[in-house]
Amino acid sequence: MYICVDFDGTIVDHRFPYIGDPVPLAIQWLKRWHQLGARLILHTMRSDGARHGTVLSEALSWLEEQGVILFAVNENPDQKDWSLSPKPFAHIYVDDSAFGCPLVHPGGFVRPCVDWSRVGPVVEEQILAAGQ
Repeated sequence: MYICVDFDGTIVDHRFPYIGDPVPLAIQWLKRWHQLGARLILHTMRSDGARHGTVLSEALSWLEEQGVILFAVNENPDQKDWSLSPKPFAHIYVDDSAFGCPLVHPGGFVRPCVDWSRVGPVVEEQILAAGQ
């Protein structure tokens, strides 16, 4: 199963171009989904370049430090056989801006973020069901 996951507001608090505090339970669920066989694709607006420096590389380093293993970044290399679309194919997209994604607003956070206590278990069920 492929799962695209946003960064700011989904994995960390919105503090762009900085890396905010981790969203509660985000790292634990990402690691769990990987253990269950999901291929995690970071799907983010962050990029490296003249305007903001190395904000994508910094996010990737931060995720690596947290022990999060990614399959890819902003693309799904497995789809090149059947589509040239720039949108990464995934079975699930987790993003604080996605319609219907449950949100919470932890104290001290700039704005609401993904409620991993609700998203995590539902996605786990879908990963397990896909593996049957």
